[in-house]
Amino acid sequence: MLFIGILLVVWLSAMVVWWVLSGMLRSSDFTKVKDRLAGKEKKSGGDKAKTVSKPKHLLQRELGGGRLADMLKHYDLLPKLHVLIEQAGLKWEPMKVVQACCALFLGGFAFCWFLLPSQFRSAAYLVGGAFATLPIVYIVRARNKRLHRFEELFPESLEFVARSMRAGHAFSVSLEMIHREFQEPIAGEFRRSFEEHNLGLPLDVALQKMAKRVPSLDVHFFVSAVLLQKRTGGNLAEILDKLAYVIRERFKLRGRIRAISAHGRLTGLALTCIPIGVALLMFWVNPDYVRFFFLDEIGNIMIAAAVILQIIGYLIIRHIVAIDVN
Repeated sequence: MLFIGILLVVWLSAMVVWWVLSGMLRSSDFTKVKDRLAGKEKKSGGDKAKTVSKPKHLLQRELGGGRLADMLKHYDLLPKLHVLIEQAGLKWEPMKVVQACCALFLGGFAFCWFLLPSQFRSAAYLVGGAFATLPIVYIVRARNKRLHRFEELFPESLEFVARSMRAGHAFSVSLEMIHREFQEPIAGEFRRSFEEHNLGLPLDVALQKMAKRVPSLDVHFFVSAVLLQKRTGGNLAEILDKLAYVIRERFKLRGRIRAISAHGRLTGLALTCIPIGVALLMFWVNPDYVRFFFLDEIGNIMIAAAVILQIIGYLIIRHIVAIDVN
């Protein structure tokens, strides 16, 4: 108990010291980034400052270091987390998210370990794990909300590009005009593609990068149509109008299917919440009966199996009612 408290205090102290030092060194970030892009690092030796060439990976500062970062890099988790954060439209760094997950795990574990009775301390691991998943859950929800908003505005943006091209604007200029006429997230994504193209990146590569940032089938249709038109020719404005019509009809069909399958989703949610509610009620009414699941080894196995089977059942119901429209 004392060891866990000391560990939590040391962790929080280290996070505070790191926060203060990062704020003090933030003013020199521009110089560091410039030296990194040049592949050079300044070293002070005596009265003279030597410039030593030292190639570094540009993501080294962002991904951090240490054993935890090495383990995450070994399993290729940090790049995936970076892509997930980018798709959510957040400005977070992957290593900070991992550190926040570790801190929440320790906080939730210590909270249950010190406040719950001794016979229920085994639940501290479960509570700590639930707290540790909160940043990831927030990122996933923000990503899904952002992608849903993007898909809502995407057909209208394609029609806007088609009208702009009929008015005499170039395709790349039409992409830049979306930034001024539409809201986020579609404005930022098209603005980023335009800036990449304006800085020298080929248009097809910039569009393919946007398709990777926005994992939507509609965006892949759009990129494929533009690339095919560049190779074979044709009226791009008419192609975009037809593509916008198809995407809008798919979006309407998806909404109808979601309304029809709402009963199945609510049923799965109810079947998942009923055992949890019964367990909480029994814990309140007859704690001696529930104590068996925490104190006895067979009880631990039974409650672990019940939780696993409940999760599997919920995932199966979600898979049944999840109808994909392609």
